[in-house]
Amino acid sequence: MAVEKPTKNMTKKQIQIFFERLREQRPHPETELNYSNPFELLIAVTLSAQATDVSVNKATDKLFPIAHTPEAIYALGVDGLKEYIKTIGLYNSKAENVIKACKMLIELHNSQVPDNRKDLEALPGVGRKTANVVLNTAFGQPTMAVDTHIFRLGNRTGLAVGKDVLEVEQRLIKVIPKEFIIDSHHWLILHGRYCCIARKPKCGECIVSDVCNWNDKYEFGAVREIKVKNVES
Repeated sequence: MAVEKPTKNMTKKQIQIFFERLREQRPHPETELNYSNPFELLIAVTLSAQATDVSVNKATDKLFPIAHTPEAIYALGVDGLKEYIKTIGLYNSKAENVIKACKMLIELHNSQVPDNRKDLEALPGVGRKTANVVLNTAFGQPTMAVDTHIFRLGNRTGLAVGKDVLEVEQRLIKVIPKEFIIDSHHWLILHGRYCCIARKPKCGECIVSDVCNWNDKYEFGAVREIKVKNVES
C-alpha cells in the first residue's frame, strides 16, 4: 500500500500570494458566531466546542436577549441556563462551566472579560483555542486559534505542517506576514469550512490551489499549468 507523501511547507512567496487571494475574496472576514460584546463572544465560543456555529447561534439568539451579562446569566443558574442551551452538544458540562465562569468574572474581574491569556484560561471551560479566539476577535490581538479546519488546512496545503494543534499554531504565527495576521484566523477557518473541506475539498474552485503544495489536489479538480512550446511552422 502506497504511503502518501507529506506536504512540503510553503515558501514565503507562496504564503504571500495565498493570503493576498484570501483577503481579496473576503476583505472583511468575521466570525459566524452571533455576538455584540466580548462577554457574549466568550460565551458563544465556549458553547461552540464540539458544536456547530449554527447550533450555537440558535441557542444564543434566544439566550442573549434575556441574559447578556455575567450577572444575568449567573442569575439563571445551571438548570435555568440548560433550558436555553440543551440543543447544543455537551450542554450539561457547558452550563456548569459557564455559570462558574460568570461567578469568577463578577468576583475577580468586575464583570469584564480579561484581555490576557492567563486570566482567560483560568476561567472554567476556557482552553487555549477559546482564549485565542477571544483575544483575536474581541481585542484585536495577533493570536491564532487552531480548530479542526485550520489544523487540516495547515497540514494539507503546506502553510503550516505540524503534528499537533500547538505546533501548527506556532508555525502559523511565525510564517504569516504581519499585514495579514489579525484577520488570518477568520480567513483560514472560512476557507477550511467552505472550500478545503475534509473529505471532498473543492480544489477545482479554490482560489489558492496554484500555490497549495498538497500532493493530491489534482485528483480533486485543481488545474495543472500547461506550458506550450512555440513551434515554428
